[in-house]
Amino acid sequence: RDPEMSRGLGDVYKRQKVTRKYIVGGNEKMDEQKKDYRVEQDSIGTKDVPKSVYYGVQSLRAAENFHITGLNMHPEIINSLAYIKKAAAITNCEVGILDKTIADAIVKACDEILKGKLHDNFIVDPIQGGAGTSLNMNANEVIANRAIEILGGKKGDYSIVNPNDHVNCGQSTNDVIPTAGKMTSLRLLKNLKYELELLYEALCRKAEEFDHVIKMGRTQMQDAVPIRLGQEFGAYSVAIQRDIRRMDKAMDEMRALNMGGTAVGTGINADKNYLKRIVPNIAEISGIDFIQAFDLIDSTQNLDSFVAVSGAIKACAVTLSKIANDLRLMSSGPRAGFHEINLPERQNGSSIMPGKVNPVIPEVVNQVAFNIIGNDLTITMAAEAGQLELNAFEPIIFYCMFQSIDTLAYAVHTFVENCVKGITANETRCRYLVENSVGIITAICPHVGYQKAADIAKKAMKTGESIRSLILQEKLLDEEELDIILEPTRMTEPGISGKELLLKN
Repeated sequence: RDPEMSRGLGDVYKRQKVTRKYIVGGNEKMDEQKKDYRVEQDSIGTKDVPKSVYYGVQSLRAAENFHITGLNMHPEIINSLAYIKKAAAITNCEVGILDKTIADAIVKACDEILKGKLHDNFIVDPIQGGAGTSLNMNANEVIANRAIEILGGKKGDYSIVNPNDHVNCGQSTNDVIPTAGKMTSLRLLKNLKYELELLYEALCRKAEEFDHVIKMGRTQMQDAVPIRLGQEFGAYSVAIQRDIRRMDKAMDEMRALNMGGTAVGTGINADKNYLKRIVPNIAEISGIDFIQAFDLIDSTQNLDSFVAVSGAIKACAVTLSKIANDLRLMSSGPRAGFHEINLPERQNGSSIMPGKVNPVIPEVVNQVAFNIIGNDLTITMAAEAGQLELNAFEPIIFYCMFQSIDTLAYAVHTFVENCVKGITANETRCRYLVENSVGIITAICPHVGYQKAADIAKKAMKTGESIRSLILQEKLLDEEELDIILEPTRMTEPGISGKELLLKN
């Protein structure tokens, strides 16, 4: 893979390649190039880091090791880390562990990140080994180097603000990263819920608009009994309302944090007072009603809450995909299909067939659902793969989780705006299919008996004649009786039976 085509790393790799080129050409030019770098050291050794960047040696190593997706880190998890580091600095200052000058500089650096600055310095890939240590250190280094600048120092002078000793004080990757994942998921879920509420409202409006439209109901793709188009859309709205309730439960799953548990949930290296105050401070700073997990060891070991959230998202995706399938079927044709409804025409459907228009919006909803179902399996397997005191596979869980929530929200948005709002009904076509369907024999069954009704149905399918004409031919019922029994609207809801109406007449 050409490193110059890679996200966020192109300039780093280009500079390194230039340096190697000058080694061949002469030491003088190599030294000139090295002026653009600062030397940083970690437990692995020393490494040249571009002077202009805010990330450090550990971030750079991770970027080189984990060039997996070629994608940027989700901006919301970057913001979540800034909230966490800001809250940690404030808390450590409150309990007397962190100097106020350093704490204030860290807070300012975090506030800049929350305003959208420095995001381009988060260079680690979303999928990475190490349970998220690379991401945590990327945040620590960026915040530390910006805090150093705020205090008048030069990037890389960690004697002023240290990524581990100051920015990461009282923390571990193992409580920071799960917390960031939950905070991010919760924010994204709120947006998804908002889009679902708009879909619910749009479906309710269509249910009311189409309440008078009689169409053929189908079971197992075969004619069944009449139903109102409004009833179908009403059922869709109820299903979406159920998904909205699931989103509320999913958000509750994300509110319990293991912050303060540090490495394995025992709270090692965390001050007792810090442990008590860190989650309330995160809640206050982020504006989200977080609580501290009842058992920090359990919350560090187990990621079943993410499985539960993924399950709710998958259930919603399945519901949406089924609705999309129905819309594609009902709009099929237009001449050789059901053609009971019209979907808004959004774009040309073919490069070879003139005039063809495809149901592209329902199709994209289907595809998003397929992807979410796959992500759910990945999240399930990653959560199951945890061992002993930690699950190392949070990065892939978050990658799939954020993608699922985001894409579902985007799919719902385009579904509402580019499809559902513009659906119209072909009332004449719907009624024609009802009146010429064998399915209406069900309403006649109580008056002539099941076997006779079945015989009439078979004859209608064989000859192509209507149920009404065959009933009249065999003089089983007269026209007045049939008008009462086969009144379509009456067949779409419970109430007075056809037999009772006949007796009244």
